[in-house]
Amino acid sequence: MNGLRLIRRHAAAFGRFAGLGSGVTVAASAALVLLSQWIPWMAANALTTVASTVVATELHARVSFGHGRPGLVGHLKSGATMALGWLVTSAAVGSLAVLRPGAGLVLQQTVYLSATALVGIGRYLVLRLVVFAERAPRSRAGGGVRLRAAYDAAA
Repeated sequence: MNGLRLIRRHAAAFGRFAGLGSGVTVAASAALVLLSQWIPWMAANALTTVASTVVATELHARVSFGHGRPGLVGHLKSGATMALGWLVTSAAVGSLAVLRPGAGLVLQQTVYLSATALVGIGRYLVLRLVVFAERAPRSRAGGGVRLRAAYDAAA
């Protein structure tokens, strides 16, 4: 596979990932605002993170990476990436609360969505290269299965 074709393929996957992830994140952000009116912010963040992770994992596996249904293992691995993301977003908003105790909703959401964007980039890399990595076809000589990313890089 030539370099330009490989770049286009990965750019398209990242575009789908970013579009779907952004849509799910905006919906989760709205749910977070609503839920945080009735339950503590940390609990609302945990609930929206779990729900949005399940939805996003299904979408990313099927649409972003063309992997098909992710299965339990895919959901668990994806959930692990989101657990780390939850810690990062919670730390970001928690730090804001300490540094700017009276921060308004707009600043809170700006910090939350910025942290979420950084988490999303890391999450894309992990999901693309590890969780939903494409496998290159086995050679008849029995050389084993190599990750398609490594296979493509060699081309």
